[in-house]
Amino acid sequence: MSPIFDFFFGQYSEYETIDIVLEIIAVFFGFLSVWFSKQNKVLVFPTGMISTVIFVYLLFKWELLGDMMINGYYFIMSVYGWYIWTRKIDNEHVTPITRMTFNEIKISIAIFLATLLFVYLVYRAFDKWTSWVAYIDTITTAIFFVGMWLMARRKLENWMFWIIGDIISVPLYLYKGFTFTSLQYLGFTFIAIFGYLAWKKSIDNNPVTA
Repeated sequence: MSPIFDFFFGQYSEYETIDIVLEIIAVFFGFLSVWFSKQNKVLVFPTGMISTVIFVYLLFKWELLGDMMINGYYFIMSVYGWYIWTRKIDNEHVTPITRMTFNEIKISIAIFLATLLFVYLVYRAFDKWTSWVAYIDTITTAIFFVGMWLMARRKLENWMFWIIGDIISVPLYLYKGFTFTSLQYLGFTFIAIFGYLAWKKSIDNNPVTA
């Protein structure tokens, strides 16, 4: 086994085969979900729910509490987002893509701060606030919580939060030893960039007052 291969995938020699298979399946459906989001298709939610359910199980098993809560939250927000995306604002149109309002900016700040506090307390309660990873995990959890809420509400700015969170998550998951998940976030970063451009083009071509 080469040193490079061992660096990226050597940790999997200690994992159960079923967990490796589940991680790959979760990554696959995670990619599908982000791709459907970029395409502005409601399939973002059912595919995302499959991925998050698997990751909740795996992350609980791996004792990554912040990450586990992110995915549990994704599942709940997917139900909410599914409703928002398919809700008709009149007889012909569903909820459109728009920019954040001032009120939504205030709510996003509140979600971010509340998430920081909540995740910190959870880590403390389980006596897991023991390394710098916990700090980064707490921050990325807050970033992703805001991003998911904005995506569910079909706000353009959701992609900015995904891009920032994904960039942080690539080396973080690699450090944790989850290479497939790290590669997933690398792919997510590029998809999120194109997603932002696609949604911005949609807004420019179909201006709507939020």
